[in-house]
Amino acid sequence: MTALALKNIYKQYGDVVAMKGINLQVQPEEFIVLVGPSGCGKSTLLRMIAGLEDITSGELYIDNELMNDVEADSRGLAMVFQSYALYPHMTVADNMGFALKMAKVSKDERHQKVLAAAKILQLEHLLERTPKQLSGGQRQRVAIGRAIVRHPKIFLFDEPLSNLDASLRVQMRIELAELHRKLKATMVYVTHDQTEAMTLADRIVVLRDGVIEQVGTPLELYNRPTNTFVAGFIGSPKMNLIPAQVVERGETGARVRIGEATMLALPAHAGLTQGRSLTLGVRPERFVLDPAGPIAGAVAVVEHLGGETLCYVDIGAATRLTVKLEAQASLRAGDTVRLGLEAGGALLFDADGKALA
Repeated sequence: MTALALKNIYKQYGDVVAMKGINLQVQPEEFIVLVGPSGCGKSTLLRMIAGLEDITSGELYIDNELMNDVEADSRGLAMVFQSYALYPHMTVADNMGFALKMAKVSKDERHQKVLAAAKILQLEHLLERTPKQLSGGQRQRVAIGRAIVRHPKIFLFDEPLSNLDASLRVQMRIELAELHRKLKATMVYVTHDQTEAMTLADRIVVLRDGVIEQVGTPLELYNRPTNTFVAGFIGSPKMNLIPAQVVERGETGARVRIGEATMLALPAHAGLTQGRSLTLGVRPERFVLDPAGPIAGAVAVVEHLGGETLCYVDIGAATRLTVKLEAQASLRAGDTVRLGLEAGGALLFDADGKALA
């Protein structure tokens, strides 16, 4: 049984087609993250799953039941919003139990469910407080608790951490991962933050302009992006995407030119035909300092981040490389460096941005 299935889903607003044939299957207990830039359609897709937006065409199934015409409150889902949406005059306990009260669940049963959710979220000592007496992270936990008490088939999260500061976002990511493990629940999570996607997801769905670009585990998307959009979006700092041209092809490999005159030797590959223009994709950590390396450039900026050092190296022809080095790398702006590539460190993309197998 699939927890959620989207089959050829379209969403149209007048002449604007927002979602363009979405196909996706979510398995029970899976944590799926929808990620992409603003305007890509991820929140629209989540709202269609929730029943808050009509589907123009296509089919949406929850537990193998067609849900296109089922009202939002009858789908067995619970949604957690970015804005928390707590009632300011109610206590934490009343906020968490409000949906159960509207469903005419008995007071004793409501109390037990609220207590159980509060224990999971470590909110027992806050049940009599009002939202204005809570921190941002505590308010978000109350919003999640309000969803937990309903025992939904699927949890839906719409950028729930966007209003938190950086340290709280890290803490809440850990708490959400632990919550998923404890509840063994199916979760669909929307974010524009690829770090959240990488750290939380069982599988990531990368969206662009209403189309799914790639679906896979975090490491699949990181190591084998299907195109330059995914390659540049997933990973922090992002992958270097370097214009290149094949200048020589031999039986055992080829030489490609990047920058103004830098020549790189690459292993034999069917896509390395002489004269072909390509994009070379290199993760920042796949560069190595090498006095005999083929890439020479001037260090423009150095960022010492404690656990690592990022260098931005100009190699000519308006090409700047991002290079991740060990924490104590002793480089300064203005230094000249030579770089090499780790074996297998380069991915190849064609002129249309598609990965070459």
